[in-house]
This record gives sequence, C-alpha cells and structure tokens, in this order.
Amino acid sequence: MPGNLSPDDLPLQRIYKWERERPDTIFLTQPYGGGKIRDWTWGQAVEEIRRMAHWLKAQGWEPGSRVAILSRNCAWWIMADLATWMAGHVAVPIFPSLKGQSIRRLVEHCEAKACFLGAIDEREAAEAAIPPAVETVRFPNAAAGEGSGWEALVEANPPIHGYPVRAAGDLATIIYTSGTTGTPKGVMHSFAALAYDARTLADLINLTGQERVLSYLPLAHIVERAGMQGTALYRGYRIFFSEGIETFLADLARARPTIFLSVPRLLLKFQQGVFAKIPEHRLERLLRIPILNRSVKKRVLRKLGLDTVVNAASGAAPLPPEILLWYRKLGLNLKEGYGMTETLITHLPAPGSFRAGYVGSAIPGVEAKLDEHQELLIRSPMNMLGYYKDLAGTRACFTEEGFFRTGDLARIEPDGQLRIIGRVKEQFKTSKGKYVMPAPIESQLMAHPVVDACCLMGAGLPRPFAVVLLADEARRGTARPDERANVEQTLLDLMNTVNTQLDPHEQLGFVAVARGPWTVGNGIVTPTLKIRRNVLESRYQPCVEEWMRQNRPVVWEAPPENGGAAAL
Repeated sequence: MPGNLSPDDLPLQRIYKWERERPDTIFLTQPYGGGKIRDWTWGQAVEEIRRMAHWLKAQGWEPGSRVAILSRNCAWWIMADLATWMAGHVAVPIFPSLKGQSIRRLVEHCEAKACFLGAIDEREAAEAAIPPAVETVRFPNAAAGEGSGWEALVEANPPIHGYPVRAAGDLATIIYTSGTTGTPKGVMHSFAALAYDARTLADLINLTGQERVLSYLPLAHIVERAGMQGTALYRGYRIFFSEGIETFLADLARARPTIFLSVPRLLLKFQQGVFAKIPEHRLERLLRIPILNRSVKKRVLRKLGLDTVVNAASGAAPLPPEILLWYRKLGLNLKEGYGMTETLITHLPAPGSFRAGYVGSAIPGVEAKLDEHQELLIRSPMNMLGYYKDLAGTRACFTEEGFFRTGDLARIEPDGQLRIIGRVKEQFKTSKGKYVMPAPIESQLMAHPVVDACCLMGAGLPRPFAVVLLADEARRGTARPDERANVEQTLLDLMNTVNTQLDPHEQLGFVAVARGPWTVGNGIVTPTLKIRRNVLESRYQPCVEEWMRQNRPVVWEAPPENGGAAAL
C-alpha cells in the first residue's frame, strides 16, 4: 500500500473500529422539522449502514455497480455513502443544485443502478431527471414521491454481519468536476487515495478525535468529501448538519465547531455581514484600542459562530490575501489549502508555517514541480485512477512520469511553499500581444467589500476590463442617483488603486457593473461558487462595444428591455 498505509486506515475499517471502541459516542447530529434534533451514536449509525448495505446487496447487482447520492448534506448522506461501499459498490455524489438536464446526464453517464435522494434545490426538475429504471431511495428529508423510503428499508432489512471490507485499490467513488470550463468529468478515486489523504491531513493538523464540524459545503465536492468526511471517519469526530440557509446560524451555534471549512465567496459574505452591522472604519478603530482589542475580536467571532474554531481553511478558489489576513487579525486560525478533484488535497500549511498568499507546502508523500511553462505538476498516492469512460482524456492529463497536469500556473518557493498564479486556460492576450492573468487582479478587486464577485475580460482589446457584481448593501443603494454616484466613485477609486499595483498592460480600462444575479440556478456560478468564465464572456460580449464607446471609467449593464449597456 502507498505511503505505509495499512488496511486499518481504510474507511470501512475505521467505522468498524469506532463501532467497537465508541459505540455510545455521538457521531452524527441532524436537525429536522424546524427545530427537532436527532443524534446517531457510532453504534446506531453503523447499525443503519449495515441494514442499508444488506438491502443494496440483496438487489443482486454486480460488484462495483454505481449508486448515486443526490442530496444536500445530511446524516443519511454519510450513511448512504458508507452503505454503498459496504455492499461492494461505487458511490457517485451529485451536486443537489444542478438542473434536471445535468442530473440526468450524470446519472446516465455513470450508469447508476440506484439513487439516494434527499433535500435538493429544484425538486420537481431533479426528480423528473432520474431515469425510471434507476431505483430511488428517499432520505427522510426528501419530499414525498415515488420510491422506497430510507427508514422503511432500514426497518425491513437485517444488518450485515461481520466486517465486509474493500481492497485498497478498488474504485470507491466517481466524483464529477464542477464544470467551470464545460461538461463535468467523472474522476475515479480508490479507497487507498481517500484513506491516504485523510490520514495525512489528520496527522498534519494534529486532529484528536474530539473535534466538531458543521458540514455545509457540498459533499459532492472534494473539499468536504476529503477534508471533512475523510478526516472525520479516520479520527472518529462528530459531524453536525444544517437544514438550510434559514437555520444556518442556529445550526452553527449548536455545533460550536472546532473545524471550519469554507470557500472564498462565503467568507466574503460573512465579512460583509459584519460590516453591515459595524462599519469597517469603526471596527478597525476599535481593534486598535489595546483595552478593547481582545473583547472586540471575541465578540465578532462569537457573532459569526466561529469563536471555538481551532482550525479553519478556505479552498476551491483563491481567497484575497486581505480577506484572509482580516480573519486572522480577528483571531481565526484561517489558512488556504490546495487540491483538485483529480489529486485530492495536496497542500496545506503545517502548524506555524502560514504565509499570506500561499497554500502551504506539499503534504507528505506528494511531489510537486513546475514544467517549462510554470504549470504545476503533481504526483502522489492520491492521484486519480482516471476519468470514467475517457481513456484519451486520462492519458492527456498525465506526463510520462505519472505527474498530473493541474492546469494551474504556480510558483514554488525554495522552502516548498506554493503560490497559485492562475489557470493556464484563463489567461488571455490583449491587442498589444501581452498576456493577462485574471485571477490575481480579480482577487485584488474582491478584497473590497463593495464587490461581491467579478470577472476580468479583454481578449483582443487594448486593455482588460472588469465586470463586477456589487455586494448586497451596495446593490440596494443604487436606486437613487446620488447613491449610485457614490458607488461609482468607490469603484473608480478602487480601480485606480488596483491599477497602481499592475504592469501597464494589465491595467484596467474600465469597470462594468453587472445587474446580476450570478447564481448556480442561472448557470453563471458552479455548485462550488466559482464563476463560469465562458458563460459570462458570452453574456457580456455584446455589451463591450457600447461600453468602450462611452469612454467612461465606470459603466452599468442596462436592463434587457433597453438593449446593450447604459451609463449613468
């Protein structure tokens, strides 16, 4: 096995360990029904897993059949995943925010025999997308409909006895990429890869098994699946869940997490929420007063529900360093890590090695290097087995030496610290023949609280420009001409400040204010809250000529009925 991994490190063996050693320790906590709470001890959870595994095995499907999980995060999601493995099959998580057409494409592509269905974003469209031949099992939090119920199947089936295990090299899961650049790809990972990442991360950040975490990032994404679920199974710590946005703060307060995983867009929104209650300049002034500094920090973190957090991490996309340092100034031990669906989590700052703008060094067992074009290449025991049903795509993304081509431009410092510069495919050339990398410039713009999201464009133009989506407070303040003028002046000042830090060919020609929204529902944002550049470029390309003709530093997207784009 890779990296001295032992059979006892594999996921199924870990749950049997906790079943024996901690049968009465709470493992899962699920809110439901607008205020009710249900706990599962390790003994109770593994009992349900064994019963569901019995039902899955009784269907007579060939070993390694694919079983989809389509649901928001919940206790049943975790148990369904483990039951699928215990029954000898392959778990295929699907983002619960996808449209029906996308769901059907993934379910058919992986040839799923069954689908565990829970609470999802668009119930009717999603349910219609599940092919009739696919057996549906409804979690208790799913809407009423056809198919078997989880609780009824658990009640009707005896538990599997003994300790069924899977070989380290067996296919454990197919994780579909979020599709920022097109059709999602099915990434295949083995049990060994998942176990190696979980064990290494748990050892690196000194997890003890007494941790608490609120699971709210999609379990269909690698950050939550490997970073949270993997380490929770390995160390045996407690997982709390949320019913949704409406109950999130109450769920966070209940969990009092010691581990907090997030993504940049959510961290930006949390910061904006703080500034909505206490203006940034006032907060900064209070933090400079020695006698108040400590109590103010504690109060802000307590209001955010993060005052008990020991380890916090951001992933999935770059977090502006200014935002990262703002949280750390409050006392939150926030770091950035790095990983991809194809490689799992490969970089994380070790204790005491934090550096703003960097994602840490390669964790033990990971080899990282740059090719002649500065593209990051990674080789480790966690590299994917390949893309499902795509041998050509698999061959194309590996070097002859077995390094995975990440598609990220990067810098590796002499001490091994990694800095991500941007995506190879995202850079574009202006009409002056100079290349521009969007991500670092977008990061500088999004560090300002007035900007909720942005996308840099300008291929073939004399200068790049930014399309920005305003934060909620700023967006609400653009109804009156004077308020809109204030926002425009703020954006102008921001653009000028950012331009002073850029090379001449990178400097922005103007900023365009988008009407929005940019959401998962309208296809502009991926389920992991990353923007789809190709979609935004197609949407705003017809506006560019009009925006440039206006020759203004700040322009505004016009309402659809007006056509084109309109300035103030």
